[in-house]
Amino acid sequence: MRPLILVASAVIALAAPAVAESPNDAPVAAAVAAPTRTPANVARDRYRHPAETLAFFGVKPGDTIVELWPGGGWYTEILAPLSTSGGGTLYAAAPWAKGLNRIKQWQGAKPDVYGAIKLAEFPATGAGPTVPDGSADVVLTFRNIHNWRFGGKDNVAEAFRQIYAMLKPGGVLGIEEHRLPEDMDSALEEKSGYMKRSSIIGFAEAAGFELAGESDINANAKDTHDYPGGVWTLPPSLAEGDKDRAKYLAIGESDRMTLKFVKPAH
Repeated sequence: MRPLILVASAVIALAAPAVAESPNDAPVAAAVAAPTRTPANVARDRYRHPAETLAFFGVKPGDTIVELWPGGGWYTEILAPLSTSGGGTLYAAAPWAKGLNRIKQWQGAKPDVYGAIKLAEFPATGAGPTVPDGSADVVLTFRNIHNWRFGGKDNVAEAFRQIYAMLKPGGVLGIEEHRLPEDMDSALEEKSGYMKRSSIIGFAEAAGFELAGESDINANAKDTHDYPGGVWTLPPSLAEGDKDRAKYLAIGESDRMTLKFVKPAH
C-alpha cells in the first residue's frame, strides 16, 4: 500500500471519535430492528452499520430529518420508524418526481409505516415542494455525492448550498460516501463512484459548513478502489456478474468515509 494512504488512514483513525452511548441509542436500535425492514436490507447491516452511523451523526427520534436521494430506501426503512417513534418529521428529498417513486409506492402499500414521510424536491428547481429553509435538525445522504459530481462541480456546490439553507443553525449534515484515496487521480471522481475526503470537505466548507467529526465506522481496508468498472464492481451491485464474483464478495461493500458537518449556530 502506498505510504500516503497509510498516513491518511492513520490520521483518520486518530481523528475518529468513539461512538458513545446516549439516550438516543435505544430508539435507533429499535428502528434498526424494525420488523418492517426487508431481510435483504438487514443482511447488509454488517457492511453499513446503521445503528453506529446514526448514533455518530446524533440523529434523534424527535428531529426533523431530511434524507437526500433515498433511492431504494435502504435507510428509509430505518428512519421512518425512528421518526414515528419520537414524533419527529422525516423528509425524503430527491429529483422531482421520479426520484421518489419507490417512497410513493411504499406510502401506498404501507401507509402506517411510511405515510407520514414528506416528499420534497432536491436539488430544488421549482418543479416540486421543497424542504423549508431553516427547518431541518439533520440532513443525511448516503453514497450520493458522487452522483452529484457526475453532473459537474457546479452542481455539487449548488447542492451543498441548498443543504446549508434547509438546516437550522447548529444543524448537522451527515455524509457517508465511497472513499477515493487522496493520492489517486482526482479525475476518477467523475466516473468511478468514489470521492476524495478533501473534495467533500472543500465543497462543504465553501457552503459554510464546519467539519465536526469523522469516523471509520464504514471503512473497508480490503477495498483497492481501482476497479475499471468503478465502485459498482463490488457488492451489492456486482456489475461484473459472475466474473470474479467470489473475489468481490470477499472484499465486501466499498471503503466509505463517514463525515459529520455542522452549520454554525452564529
